Amino acid sequence: MIRRAVLLLLATLLLSVGAGAGAGAGAAQAAGYRYWSFWDRDGDRWVYATQGPSLARPSDGDVQGFRFAVSEDSSEAARPRGAADFKTVCAKTPAQDGKKRVALVIDPGAKADAPQGETPPPARTVCARVSPDATTAEALATVAKPLRYDTNALLCAIAGYPKTGCGEQVANSRQSTPAAKKNTSDDDGPSLGLLAGIGVVAVLGAAAMWQVRRRDQA
Repeated sequence: MIRRAVLLLLATLLLSVGAGAGAGAGAAQAAGYRYWSFWDRDGDRWVYATQGPSLARPSDGDVQGFRFAVSEDSSEAARPRGAADFKTVCAKTPAQDGKKRVALVIDPGAKADAPQGETPPPARTVCARVSPDATTAEALATVAKPLRYDTNALLCAIAGYPKTGCGEQVANSRQSTPAAKKNTSDDDGPSLGLLAGIGVVAVLGAAAMWQVRRRDQA
């Protein structure tokens, strides 16, 4: 019975080490999507929008942003960069009766996230003055044409950027940073973490078997 318990313990430990190695491999192969994310400004921070720009209806004085990047999901999506103060963005756009003003931050992102052969234009801020019931998409259309959408109404391009593509899956550039490379192996051999885990299992196994033999001899 003792030998059986020891064997079960070793099997459990080996499965745990193997599962950990598999999880690491999955993380290293993570991919993202290249798209324009949509944000609301809440005080001094950006919050990922809960509605698409074609449904959102901002109020006068709101600040909204767009950022083009490769992201795995909304929790780690890149936020718009640059100034995001309504008074600054709309300083040269006076209020008008029957209209509302919405400050827009448009950030085409970094070269690393651009589609092959394209260069992102500079980020900019602009104040859209539109009707009180206008959506964010309508406000954006007044200041950043041409816009491009796919058949599912996904925003694909702002001011013509990018020229092609729309929410396609790509290898996440964030996974290929020097820091990430230091934690991965250059070949298909076992990782240092896996080897260390095997070493721990071997030590525990040897100790357990020693206890079994000691009891058998007693």
